[in-house]
Amino acid sequence: MSTAASPHPFETTRCTGTIVVMGVCGCGKTSVGERLASTLGCRFIEGDSRHPVANVEKMRQGIPLEDANRWPWLELLGGELGKDEQTIVSCSALKRSYRDLLRMRAGRPITFVFLQGARTLLSSRMGAREGHYMPLSLLDSQLATLELPQDERDVVTMEIEQPLERIVSDAIARIAAIGFATTTDNR
Repeated sequence: MSTAASPHPFETTRCTGTIVVMGVCGCGKTSVGERLASTLGCRFIEGDSRHPVANVEKMRQGIPLEDANRWPWLELLGGELGKDEQTIVSCSALKRSYRDLLRMRAGRPITFVFLQGARTLLSSRMGAREGHYMPLSLLDSQLATLELPQDERDVVTMEIEQPLERIVSDAIARIAAIGFATTTDNR
């Protein structure tokens, strides 16, 4: 009988779908997305890297983006999601209409991992970041824009007040459960 430790259930899991890690600034989208991609063997796209220069400049100046600024960016990200099923993207996806656009453009099922946390923690994280163009002054704008993903069956909500490894392992388990539920649910 082997005495080797059993691997964690997610260590042998491979990427089997498209995932968007979403939430307001400072919630950890990039960190969680990168770790999910590494753990699952997926391609990772940092959504902020796809913003046009004009959007980045607006945010750098503390000017909140409007829908007209976001739609082309979301179209681009949705197209990226449609290219390869083995993709994880970080994207704020603050409104349901933004998530619906990503779903439509991807042309395949998406699972959203919504990273949620208290404003004080988000603010603290943003204040500690170096070299990011998003100023702390835009946090309240993002919180005001956020439409909580209620009644969206393809969304897993994760509280950010826990270690990164726990967020990732719990998210993988919950994604697997949602995937199983949606493939076996005939409604």
